[in-house]
Amino acid sequence: MQERLKIGQIVNTVGLKGFVRVVPYTDDNKRFELLKSVYLVDKKHYKKYDIEEVKYQKNLVLLKFKNINTIEQAEELRNLYIEIDRKDAVKLPENSYFIVDLIGLEVYNIETKELLGKIEDVFSTKSNDVYVIKSELRKTNFNTSNKICCKKCRYRK
Repeated sequence: MQERLKIGQIVNTVGLKGFVRVVPYTDDNKRFELLKSVYLVDKKHYKKYDIEEVKYQKNLVLLKFKNINTIEQAEELRNLYIEIDRKDAVKLPENSYFIVDLIGLEVYNIETKELLGKIEDVFSTKSNDVYVIKSELRKTNFNTSNKICCKKCRYRK
C-alpha cells in the first residue's frame, strides 16, 4: 500500500500573489479545506508545503501556499503533483476503495468465474468509472455496470 495519495496536479498560476491552479483528483474538492499541508512532488523529489488559503474556480481548486508570494515563485510549482499522507485521507464508506489500491488486482467475470486480467488503470466519466483491464492477450475497458469482481478486495459492481 502506498504511503501517500495523489490528490491533484498544479497546472498553472493565478494572479500575481502566488496562487496556483490545481486539477483535483478527488471526488470532493472541498476536502482541500481540511488540509493544513501537502507534499508537492515531481519524479525525483518531494517537499512539504503549508496551505495558507483555498479558493475555487469552476471545477478547479486555487491554492495559496505559505512563503509562495509571487507569480515567479508559483510558476516554479507548475506541473507538480499534490500528495497527502494516507492518514490524512478522507475515510471511505464500506466497500469503497482508493483507485491506487485497485491497480494490479485480478478481475473475474462473476457469472463465469473467468479471469479477465488485472486492473491497469481506472478513469472517471460523467456517468461511471471505467476500469482498464489488461490480460496477456488484450486490454479491455469495463464500466462499473459490468458484472466483474476483484477477488482480492471483493469489490463488486
